Amino acid sequence: MTTQRRTMIEHRTTLEPARVLEAAVAFFSRRNSLYAAFVEQVSPTHVSLRGQGGEEIVIAATPAGGHTLVTGSSYLFDAQVSRFLATLPPAGAIA
Repeated sequence: MTTQRRTMIEHRTTLEPARVLEAAVAFFSRRNSLYAAFVEQVSPTHVSLRGQGGEEIVIAATPAGGHTLVTGSSYLFDAQVSRFLATLPPAGAIA
Protein backbone atom coordinates (compact mmCIF):
# COMPACT_ATOMS: atom_id res chain seq x y z
CA MET A 1 0.00 0.00 0.00
CA THR A 2 1.41 3.40 -0.90
CA THR A 3 1.62 6.32 1.50
CA GLN A 4 -0.86 8.17 -0.73
CA ARG A 5 -3.61 5.92 0.64
CA ARG A 6 -2.68 6.69 4.24
CA THR A 7 -5.27 8.64 6.20
CA MET A 8 -4.02 11.83 7.85
CA ILE A 9 -6.23 13.73 10.26
CA GLU A 10 -5.47 17.06 11.98
CA HIS A 11 -6.84 18.53 15.20
CA ARG A 12 -5.98 21.61 17.26
CA THR A 13 -6.04 21.32 21.04
CA THR A 14 -5.28 23.31 24.18
CA LEU A 15 -3.13 20.48 25.61
CA GLU A 16 0.66 20.72 25.57
CA PRO A 17 2.37 18.37 23.03
CA ALA A 18 3.77 16.08 25.76
CA ARG A 19 0.29 15.66 27.26
CA VAL A 20 -1.15 14.79 23.84
CA LEU A 21 1.44 12.06 23.34
CA GLU A 22 0.83 10.67 26.84
CA ALA A 23 -2.90 10.63 26.10
CA ALA A 24 -2.30 8.79 22.80
CA VAL A 25 -0.28 6.05 24.50
CA ALA A 26 -2.94 5.64 27.20
CA PHE A 27 -5.83 5.66 24.70
CA PHE A 28 -4.41 3.08 22.30
CA SER A 29 -2.97 0.75 24.94
CA ARG A 30 -6.38 0.47 26.66
CA ARG A 31 -8.42 -0.44 23.56
CA ASN A 32 -9.85 -3.93 23.25
CA SER A 33 -7.41 -6.42 21.77
CA LEU A 34 -8.55 -5.95 18.15
CA TYR A 35 -7.73 -2.22 18.17
CA ALA A 36 -4.96 -2.08 20.76
CA ALA A 37 -1.64 -0.58 19.70
CA PHE A 38 1.61 -0.41 21.61
CA VAL A 39 4.49 2.05 21.59
CA GLU A 40 7.20 1.44 19.04
CA GLN A 41 8.98 4.83 18.82
CA VAL A 42 8.78 8.03 20.84
CA SER A 43 10.24 11.52 20.40
CA PRO A 44 9.30 14.88 21.95
CA THR A 45 6.96 15.52 18.99
CA HIS A 46 5.59 12.11 17.99
CA VAL A 47 4.68 8.61 19.05
CA SER A 48 4.56 5.63 16.71
CA LEU A 49 2.40 2.70 17.78
CA ARG A 50 2.06 -0.78 16.31
CA GLY A 51 -1.27 -2.59 16.32
CA GLN A 52 -2.66 -5.95 15.33
CA GLY A 53 -1.26 -7.26 12.07
CA GLY A 54 1.57 -4.73 12.19
CA GLU A 55 -0.67 -1.73 11.57
CA GLU A 56 1.16 1.53 12.32
CA ILE A 57 -0.41 4.57 13.96
CA VAL A 58 1.56 7.80 14.19
CA ILE A 59 0.49 10.73 16.34
CA ALA A 60 2.47 13.98 16.11
CA ALA A 61 1.99 17.03 18.30
CA THR A 62 3.67 20.40 17.77
CA PRO A 63 3.14 23.85 19.27
CA ALA A 64 1.44 26.20 16.83
CA GLY A 65 0.70 29.76 17.91
CA GLY A 66 -1.11 29.33 21.23
CA HIS A 67 -2.41 25.81 20.63
CA THR A 68 -1.04 22.39 19.72
CA LEU A 69 -1.46 20.97 16.23
CA VAL A 70 -2.02 17.22 16.41
CA THR A 71 -1.70 15.03 13.34
CA GLY A 72 -2.78 11.40 13.33
CA SER A 73 -1.94 8.99 10.54
CA SER A 74 -2.78 5.35 9.86
CA TYR A 75 -3.60 3.03 6.99
CA LEU A 76 -6.45 1.11 8.63
CA PHE A 77 -7.09 2.60 12.07
CA ASP A 78 -8.47 5.94 10.87
CA ALA A 79 -11.69 5.56 12.89
CA GLN A 80 -9.68 4.90 16.06
CA VAL A 81 -7.43 7.90 15.35
CA SER A 82 -10.53 10.06 14.90
CA ARG A 83 -11.94 8.77 18.20
CA PHE A 84 -8.70 9.60 19.97
CA LEU A 85 -8.59 13.13 18.54
CA ALA A 86 -12.20 13.66 19.66
CA THR A 87 -11.10 13.07 23.27
CA LEU A 88 -8.73 16.07 23.17
CA PRO A 89 -10.04 19.47 24.27
CA PRO A 90 -10.37 21.62 21.13
CA ALA A 91 -8.52 24.89 20.72
CA GLY A 92 -10.58 28.02 20.13
CA ALA A 93 -11.42 29.27 16.65
CA ILE A 94 -8.34 29.93 14.53
CA ALA A 95 -8.47 33.27 12.72
